[in-house]
Amino acid sequence: MRLDEIKNRLNLTLLSGNNPLNSNVSRGYVSDLMSDVIAHGKEGDIWITYQTHLNVIAIALMKNMAAVILIQDRVLIPAAAEKAEQEGLPVLSSSKSAFEIAGELYQLGIPG
Repeated sequence: MRLDEIKNRLNLTLLSGNNPLNSNVSRGYVSDLMSDVIAHGKEGDIWITYQTHLNVIAIALMKNMAAVILIQDRVLIPAAAEKAEQEGLPVLSSSKSAFEIAGELYQLGIPG
């Protein structure tokens, strides 16, 4: 499913990196543990996390993820937001919990 469709269907707020919202999301991944994401995150993932620092952006870029979703109305720290914008990494936000977002992605047909 395309990222712009997910954004619209889940009513997500785009925080940074509006290019490319037409990329395809292959699966969802939920973790706040950076080493876990480095070990198990994959290209095309949409990563759900509570973390907002620069390492989130670095890891998402390193793993070539489709996007990051921040939960519970979190926003990136300024340095992370700037890096995501420079690199074109879409970072989205939701007021919902990780559990709720993961469930909604699963209902849309995005596997975990």
